[in-house]
Amino acid sequence: MPKPKKEIRQEVKRAVLALAEPQRAAESHSVCAMLKSLIEKRQPRCVALFSPLRDEVDITPLMTQLECRVVLPRVGDGADGTPDMEFFECDAQSLSSGAYGILEPQRGTQCAAAEIDLMVVPGVAFASDGRRLGRGKGYYDRYLAREGFRAYTVGVCYSCQLRDDVPAEPHDKRVNEVVVAK
Repeated sequence: MPKPKKEIRQEVKRAVLALAEPQRAAESHSVCAMLKSLIEKRQPRCVALFSPLRDEVDITPLMTQLECRVVLPRVGDGADGTPDMEFFECDAQSLSSGAYGILEPQRGTQCAAAEIDLMVVPGVAFASDGRRLGRGKGYYDRYLAREGFRAYTVGVCYSCQLRDDVPAEPHDKRVNEVVVAK
């Protein structure tokens, strides 16, 4: 039986924060190289990335290295007051701290869910079969369930974030592939 989500989140966060900075940088570099190769092979027109938090793989170099449209999320409240996330074109000059201290685009063209061809998805922990444990707010699960969303999804993680078992509920969305540091 898998451990409770809260316990896994705490364990993984401790493990990530315990990584020495050189190892964290090397694993982020490894993930970025594999991810860039995967993206080039799939040739998407539009890629959704994310601005990493301190305990997430640093994929920021990809924001300027990809030869396609790049969009980033901006978090807020939807019309009905529930937490919501939308994607906007990435412009390094328009990024500033938004919800949860995450760098977000403050202006730019909004991107419809159906326009995204490949989405890189953060997570606290992943299983090799694509099960993903997020931070518990459901932003990505709701976005991946949107009508019209069709993108190929890729989870990225440090080696200590890949687990044999990740609990999943019916509303939890799996990613198509997990890129883990080697």
